[in-house]
Amino acid sequence: MEKIEKNRTKIIVRTSILGIVANIFLAAFKALVGLFSHSIAILLDAVNNLTDALSSLVTIIGAKLAQKPADRQHPFGHGRAEYLSALVISVIILYAGVTSLVESVKKIFNPLTPDYMPVSLIIISVALVVKISLGLFVKSVGNRVNSDSLKASGQDALMDSVISLSTLVAATVFLLWGISLESYLGVVISVMIIKSGFETLQETLSKILGERIDAEMSHAIKKTIASVDPEIRGAFDLILNNYGPDKHLGSVHIEVPDTWTADRIDVVARKISSEVYKKHNVIMTAVGVYSVNTKHNRAAEIHSQVSKIVHEHKDILQMHGFFLDEVAKIMRFDIIVSFDSPNMQVMYNHVVNDVKQAFPDYDIQVQFDFDVSD
Repeated sequence: MEKIEKNRTKIIVRTSILGIVANIFLAAFKALVGLFSHSIAILLDAVNNLTDALSSLVTIIGAKLAQKPADRQHPFGHGRAEYLSALVISVIILYAGVTSLVESVKKIFNPLTPDYMPVSLIIISVALVVKISLGLFVKSVGNRVNSDSLKASGQDALMDSVISLSTLVAATVFLLWGISLESYLGVVISVMIIKSGFETLQETLSKILGERIDAEMSHAIKKTIASVDPEIRGAFDLILNNYGPDKHLGSVHIEVPDTWTADRIDVVARKISSEVYKKHNVIMTAVGVYSVNTKHNRAAEIHSQVSKIVHEHKDILQMHGFFLDEVAKIMRFDIIVSFDSPNMQVMYNHVVNDVKQAFPDYDIQVQFDFDVSD
């Protein structure tokens, strides 16, 4: 595991260094072209390349911090540092966009006539090809190693290629018809940069807040759990806590026959933890148990009746963990209430009351579960 994380960090660092070198060279050439041609659009493009280089530097810092081992104050490691670096990158992009917007608006009221040279167009064209290639490469690496910072940098580079293309179009229009679109193009470029920064910020904040488990991953983990022992009736309440890219800690409940001994439960729980980690790289911190009736036929009959009552309510997604204690007259089960329910607590109360009315002789114990995974 540690070796995989180190290799991943090396890939992120190498890719980011490539981005820094490419963006510094591009920024230098564009700045010279922009100064000599009096082009605000090209100068803004050069500044944007510098922010990209800074973003890559932040990505390296974030990857290095995320690799730090767990300690007493951070027992789950420092993986979330990568999300913080992606957050910083989005703020840098937003700042660059707002700054360039202000400068572009100023140039609308105090315009400068651009003076394009053939070499200017050549440099812009080369920059366009470089940024497209760099953006596609960095984004593909980001997807491969699941790095939000690299994915953000790659997307930003692709956005830069659009900016370079629009600058090239503006230069062509000026050379052919003498119409200067510089300042207005600067405004459009700035808005595009701001939009890209906002989307990156929104995506990163969503991950920091905690997102729903990917449906495909959830189904795969539950399938692995159910395959550990043929007598496992189902896996429920799967919760994954994200402590960085590819680092999840989870818990789950399984339904097993009420005849199982503590020894067998212990063996199966350990095997579940081992298999889930091996196949999905998820550390299972807890495997809870729901006991399923096997000794009374009446339990199966009542289970069917209760299930029918519960699912008459359209906002109830699932019922599980049903167990009937005929001696103590206790009935217990869990229900998952949809987030689409107008009032989840009211819906829960309706279900409990309906079951109590149908089975007044039982102590009805219903656990309210949230729809946390598919």
